[in-house]
Amino acid sequence: MLVRESSSHPADLARRVRRLEIRAKRLVAERLIGQYGSVFRGRGLEFSEVREYQPGDDIRIIDWNVTARMGVPFVKKFVEERELTVLIATDLSASQQFGTASLTKAELAAELSALLAFAAVASNDLVGLLTFTDRVEAFVPPAKGSRHALRLVRELLDARPAGSGTDIGAALNYVQRALPRRAIVFLISDFMDDGFEATLRSTAHRHDVIALALSDPRESSLSSMGLVEVEDRETGERAWLDTGDKRVQRGFEEQASADSLERGHVLKSLGVDVVSLATDQDYIAPLTAYLQARARRR
Repeated sequence: MLVRESSSHPADLARRVRRLEIRAKRLVAERLIGQYGSVFRGRGLEFSEVREYQPGDDIRIIDWNVTARMGVPFVKKFVEERELTVLIATDLSASQQFGTASLTKAELAAELSALLAFAAVASNDLVGLLTFTDRVEAFVPPAKGSRHALRLVRELLDARPAGSGTDIGAALNYVQRALPRRAIVFLISDFMDDGFEATLRSTAHRHDVIALALSDPRESSLSSMGLVEVEDRETGERAWLDTGDKRVQRGFEEQASADSLERGHVLKSLGVDVVSLATDQDYIAPLTAYLQARARRR
């Protein structure tokens, strides 16, 4: 679990990065890497070299140009192109700072991002990071290696967003411009936004988009605390709420449930896989369950 502390001091930041690195690497090694590697594979076969024809070789892979030049049959040798490009797109908007359990949604997003970054590195994939609010906050192009993964973790933990709202569409437009080749895009957000459907659909046609939808238990239930002033973290709008009123509690829960179901339906209808993750629950179990289900679909 991440400790909520300031990262303004370099030593504090280094300690938090190291702590998250150790946890993420352990989880990758113990619970994730095998399934990640079997589900996310390369784009197919890539030419490697030519060698002399041997009895039993498929005549369709004979390299006729080399054969004519050498005077004896040669065949093309191919290897699986395992390398993938992975982009982790992480929402840093103000609503992500909400959390009543052991983690805020922002802290859960950071742990997930680190986990995915080190899983990609362990599979020798390229991995990059895009952070966003109502604008793109930062973009780190995909690259390989543990040092690069640590850079992504540091970028997340030391982030100071300029925006507070959420514009998923703007983030996805940037993804389409930044990634010319097909990639796996992990979109980590609470999806408290609208108007992004068309952009998400076009992004999902071009890339393999997986939505990691974050939530907190208090977003779906209302405890009795009397008259409470509530504020929308992204718009700043305030209102008074009688949390002891059973009708208010019931209405809140019904609306929260309807909103959650609608978000899930919209994402799936756009051709996007959805993994729901909560701040008060183990996030590895839903991730591994998703990978197992996806492996069965192959």
